[in-house]
Amino acid sequence: MSTSFEQGVNTLKRLIDAPIASYFSSCTNCGICSQACVFATETEDPKYTPIRRLEPMRRVWEQEYTVVGKLKKLIGLSKKLTMQDFEDNVHLTFESCTTCGRCSMMCPSGNDIVYMIRKMREALTAAGLAPKELQGAAVRTIEKGSVMGFPMNTLESMIEAAEEETGIKINVDEPNVDYLVLLSSAEVMQFNEIIGALAQIFEQAGVTWTFSTKAHEAGNPGMHMGASEIEAIMINNIVEAAEELNIKKVISPECGHAYMAIRWEGPNVIGRPYPFEVYHIIEVLDELREQGRLKTSGTEDARLTFHDPCQAARRGGVNQPQRNLLNMVTTNFIEMKHNRACNWCCGGGGGVNTMEKTEPMRLKIFHRKRTQIEELDVDTVVTMCATCRNTLEEGMEENNMDIEVLGLTEVVANHLLKEKES
Repeated sequence: MSTSFEQGVNTLKRLIDAPIASYFSSCTNCGICSQACVFATETEDPKYTPIRRLEPMRRVWEQEYTVVGKLKKLIGLSKKLTMQDFEDNVHLTFESCTTCGRCSMMCPSGNDIVYMIRKMREALTAAGLAPKELQGAAVRTIEKGSVMGFPMNTLESMIEAAEEETGIKINVDEPNVDYLVLLSSAEVMQFNEIIGALAQIFEQAGVTWTFSTKAHEAGNPGMHMGASEIEAIMINNIVEAAEELNIKKVISPECGHAYMAIRWEGPNVIGRPYPFEVYHIIEVLDELREQGRLKTSGTEDARLTFHDPCQAARRGGVNQPQRNLLNMVTTNFIEMKHNRACNWCCGGGGGVNTMEKTEPMRLKIFHRKRTQIEELDVDTVVTMCATCRNTLEEGMEENNMDIEVLGLTEVVANHLLKEKES
């Protein structure tokens, strides 16, 4: 047995806890989870049934922790797990699963399949089988504090450009302000207009805020890999930055997985409570709206709909704030048939969009989202996740869909009430 395979198997043995044992025991193989998974519905291939993705884990559970399984193993009636099983499973748990959580939500037995997928990923990572793209992102994150590997001076140049465009001073490493703002790599490198948008919104609302040179990004490849030690490094950087600057509120960017990592998983990963509170940027904007500090004028002329990011909406619980904000700036907002926690995944999350080899699959499963959008006859799709935005734009271009994709923060900023209007 190779060392890496042994590490993978031992990791699985360690990770199979009481919840996982109960999930396998209560699963009736009803197949409803396959109806919730965009990969299963769009390929019509039973191997993409979410619970079937966990066969290596199920086999270890049965052989090591059940009486019947131990007996079958003893008399040679149980198939031995091999490195090939692990290698084959990489496609099912890394390359064709976004950990969107729709399967967990739809399971009639209440089994958290995503919880098990994350553990399966951890075992594959221990066996040295994490996709090279995620491994590279992890190295860049540790060495440079950025998933894409950009240095802090890249962000600083974006900040200078935003200051010049808006005429607003943007703080870096400023202590005792209201908020520490975190970004994602995609926002810095592709959608950096969000920096100026935040500056204008916070200026109007009288909010004080800052970026930190120690922790400017919340993206976390450790979460995708199931590598808690890597996830903890990034989270600890954020915690230390907030502590040093004496900041009690941290803003997660328009990135679903960043939000899950820093808001919901962080304290458990680092083993201690935060000395601050974490909010998704859209939660903050909605709070400012409720307080009467966010004032807008005019509305979007285009017919538009909203794509709810899986991690922020379904798994993170942010479902109403985005609608409150959209209703401030549009009279032509049309809901998708499946929305909020029930929305269909865009197909790019969970690290899937970082892997070049997954492109054909991503484009194939985009058919579900394309159908959702086209039946509404809209001009614009708004979302609140940079990964979703990237995936939507890629799918639209491939399908020759003349539909604009926008980030919600920028949409709000575009309708801020100007001083001369007030």
